[in-house]
Amino acid sequence: MVKHVLIVDDDMLLCKSVAFNLQQLGFMTTIAMSAEEGIGMAQASTFDIVLLDIGLPGMDGMQALQLFKKHGQIPVIFVTARRRELDEIIGLELGADDYITKPFDIDVLVAHIKAVLRRSSFQIENTQLIRVGNLVIDPVSHTVQIATRFVELSPKEFELLVLLAREATHVLGIDTIVHSIWGDNWVGESQTVYVHVRWLREKIEKDPANPRRLLTVKGIGYKLMPIGE
Repeated sequence: MVKHVLIVDDDMLLCKSVAFNLQQLGFMTTIAMSAEEGIGMAQASTFDIVLLDIGLPGMDGMQALQLFKKHGQIPVIFVTARRRELDEIIGLELGADDYITKPFDIDVLVAHIKAVLRRSSFQIENTQLIRVGNLVIDPVSHTVQIATRFVELSPKEFELLVLLAREATHVLGIDTIVHSIWGDNWVGESQTVYVHVRWLREKIEKDPANPRRLLTVKGIGYKLMPIGE
């Protein structure tokens, strides 16, 4: 099935170049020159993925991301000239599925697109409730419940918890976590995983400083254990 890519960027030369190259590789493409225009298109048509520039005139990419996500949880890749890692991490925490920095090689962009589409397809297919002890995850409604308490997680915290829950009691290495959640082409620091684990423990552990549910296996990675409260 041909995948339809929405390119949202105010650089027309870049848009045309990306669109042409993607079309040569079998993708359908549509161009929007502003976030507002792109959101309107997403409301009227169906897209498989959005390439979204952060530094747009008017509504910027950060603001637009939330509106795109309201329309069928469409996968979004940030395309940005901003190289500060903070911007990239903040963008991913808001719910973007990946990012790529300008200038980029079209082969690298396509690899990002394919990786995000694979993860998105996997997430859609895996809709069964996940139970680990008294922790229950609903991948469809994106809810997490521990006993009678509901827990609010950011998109990446949720992905991390689902990944660990699907392999409950098994140790997942840092590289496995990075590749599964941030993609094969992630160039950030492994510190990102440590930070997300810390945030997740704040929400699912009674005593985050002495975790019983989300455990560190020194020198290897992390595992999720089935416990009661």
